Amino acid sequence: MDASMNEDWQDNARMIVESARAVVPADGALSRVRKARFNGLGFDPKVMQQAAELGWPLMWIGEEAGGLGLGLRETCALMEVLGRGLVPEPVLSTMMAGALLQEALPETVMTGEAVILTAWQDATGALTWQGGAEAGHLTGPKVNLRGAAGADLFAIVTGAGLAIVPRSAEGLNIETAETLDGGTMDRLHMTGVAADFLPCTQVDTVLQDATLAHSAYLLGLADRALEITLDYLRVRKQFDRPIGSFQALQHRATEMKIQLELTRAAIAATARRFDTGADVATRAAGAARCKLRAADLAMLVSREAVQMHGAMGITDEADIGLFVRKAMTEANLFGSPRQQRRLLATRLDQEEAA
Repeated sequence: MDASMNEDWQDNARMIVESARAVVPADGALSRVRKARFNGLGFDPKVMQQAAELGWPLMWIGEEAGGLGLGLRETCALMEVLGRGLVPEPVLSTMMAGALLQEALPETVMTGEAVILTAWQDATGALTWQGGAEAGHLTGPKVNLRGAAGADLFAIVTGAGLAIVPRSAEGLNIETAETLDGGTMDRLHMTGVAADFLPCTQVDTVLQDATLAHSAYLLGLADRALEITLDYLRVRKQFDRPIGSFQALQHRATEMKIQLELTRAAIAATARRFDTGADVATRAAGAARCKLRAADLAMLVSREAVQMHGAMGITDEADIGLFVRKAMTEANLFGSPRQQRRLLATRLDQEEAA
């Protein structure tokens, strides 16, 4: 890749990050996020409209089809900012729908008049997506959607193809459960839902892209949670000394910082490989490694933040408590650390057997 291409993506990333300030305050204030919690949807539809106006759902759609034509480096830069701000809106799910549908994306979605979410996962604890179609209809579950009650349309991924279905479709029911962070984790139950199936050969690619993007969200979350924790260590005193001066806590903070920077480097390198034409095996392994690192990092920082803050670290009143709850909710999406380890171990066994 030549220097001009490298400069282009960096300029694009800067513009995307600047656009995120319309949603994520520069001062890190979480007042909007607090208002969106436990409101039935778990997010603000007006913010989803803002996201559409900024072009975020169209990031992975080529310019020839009316999209932004951006890559994973720009996407990860955006998702990191959204993670730092604990943005609850299902922006990534709309990006996935856009990438899967491309030119078939409804005009209402492109203008922000409708919210479309991607429903792909067949069962919790599995990363399969081929289920959901039978005899030309949609049947069965799709799980682990965020904010399904606020969606207007669903892009439902099946082995028979991709179907666009309105929330009001006959035979489609939404089961909603509140999560610790104030949002929802939803399940679609489909019984003979009529649907037209569109051909879609890019499901695995889009899922790998989304897994990497979600890793960047977790990185941003962990980065901001660590900043809040370090600030607390500087002001909280015991024995007339800031507790941040205690060597044991310094060592633990250093370990978190090291893991954070290793995760940042892994995501950046993997995003570059994705953008410059990595092969299928490299993409799959790269997405799994980054997701494993990012999920482990988010939970490490969360555990240490609670330990260093004491009991206030898990309260609603303290901002750090919101980060801990969000990490617990998001860490297992797109595959838990256990699933990613199993995936990587299987690939290693296959390579050794080859």
